[in-house]
Amino acid sequence: MRARTAPLTGERGSVTVWMLGLCVMVLFVGGLSLDLWRAFSQRRALAGMADAAAVAGAGAVDETAWRTTGTVRLDPDRAAALARRSLASQPGAEAVLAAAVRTGPRLVAVDVSGEVGLTLPRVLLADEPLTVSVSARAAPVSGD
Repeated sequence: MRARTAPLTGERGSVTVWMLGLCVMVLFVGGLSLDLWRAFSQRRALAGMADAAAVAGAGAVDETAWRTTGTVRLDPDRAAALARRSLASQPGAEAVLAAAVRTGPRLVAVDVSGEVGLTLPRVLLADEPLTVSVSARAAPVSGD
């Protein structure tokens, strides 16, 4: 003879509620991870652009100063123009939201920022894009 067990009516459907809650959490965490990787990818692309622009600007050595005194010094106007031209010619330059190039006699600094739109979290959070900013610095080096 088998013993009959009565179902517990107070806990009926609790596993379904837990599973639905777990699925929503996994979906939300998956959306966050996708946005995180998109932000990392955007940052990597912007960093490559900024690095290339800074190196291009650092190639604008003042030849007159080099030939007369042997001093390695940048031509600031030419360095800024080369850095901006390099930045504009990069693939994906349309993703650049803002760019700033600062030059001096010994250094070229390039600051670049862009935005990454959120996917799933924008449903629950604000519809604000994520801003990604990078900086690159380069200086000419003498071959001595």
